[in-house]
Amino acid sequence: MPPAADLGRALCVVTGASRGFGRAVALDLCRLVQPGSALVLVARSGADLRAVQAELTESQAGRGGLKVEAVAADVGKVESLEDVVRISRDAFNEEMETIIVINNAASLGDVSKYVKGFTDMAQVDAYLSLNVSSAVCLTARLLQAFPARAGLRRCVINVTSICALQPFRSWGLYCTGKAARDMMFKVLAEEEPELRVLSYEPGPLDTEMQMEARTKTADPSIKKKFSNMFAQGQLVTCEASSAKLMKLLLEDEFPSGEHIDIFDV
Repeated sequence: MPPAADLGRALCVVTGASRGFGRAVALDLCRLVQPGSALVLVARSGADLRAVQAELTESQAGRGGLKVEAVAADVGKVESLEDVVRISRDAFNEEMETIIVINNAASLGDVSKYVKGFTDMAQVDAYLSLNVSSAVCLTARLLQAFPARAGLRRCVINVTSICALQPFRSWGLYCTGKAARDMMFKVLAEEEPELRVLSYEPGPLDTEMQMEARTKTADPSIKKKFSNMFAQGQLVTCEASSAKLMKLLLEDEFPSGEHIDIFDV
């Protein structure tokens, strides 16, 4: 089957949408959904998020009737998840045929020390709350808010990393969070066979997180690896990676629950 020309009339929820990969995804979704669709953009940075909202509202799609909602929220807090679900319900209409949830919000965590340095349980709990619990609980709440029914296609994207599969010294929190998310979404795919679930690995992106990795990583070999990738121009732009994710969504041929690397697309 040839890939679809667009994503149809859709409700798209994107976390971490104010900059970097999340912003690139929001811009691509804006161009690929049909009139009558809605984007719910979520991020902690209110000013950056409103700038993205304004850009999309003023775009051709925005002038053509695309609804763009911005939710300035910390998804690690219960009340923030409630806000996202409430605004998503309000943005939805019965003519929509697709719901896409993109769990992109994440943080690198403290990469300045090794696992034996994490003696503070509160620090570890806070990291896992933002990077694991929030993605699981937001997804679960949205799936309950929009249950399976005839004519409604539901798709959940987990933005993952090679760190879900390989250990990186001094990246204990990040590797743990990504591995936990991958497995949770694999289980979800097994439990909900009609649901489309994808863990997408966007590659080594040229973002602020990469700069943080180059400057704060404790392990010298890992730090050098990322510095060399930057110096040799091996980082991937957010726009190029988002385009590969859109290709996967339009083709809709991936095995549900699969972890797919950008370089395999």
